Amino acid sequence: MARCEVCGNDYGMTFEVHAQGAVHVFDCFSCAIHRMAPVCEHCRCPIIGQGVQADGQFFCGAHCAREEGKVGVVDHV
Repeated sequence: MARCEVCGNDYGMTFEVHAQGAVHVFDCFSCAIHRMAPVCEHCRCPIIGQGVQADGQFFCGAHCAREEGKVGVVDHV
């Protein structure tokens, strides 16, 4: 069994996420999101979906990017 790096649960069905040369171990997607998801620069929510990027910053959507003064940002439909 392996231990989740977020909650510490020692669980037989953990999984690994390989990202940027590191290996992370989680017991559920919730813990993986908590540790791995970028955070919106405006509303601070974890960006689980596509999100948008403007000037090197990440936002959960175009609205938050515009609220931070980014221009020309639109959500894809």
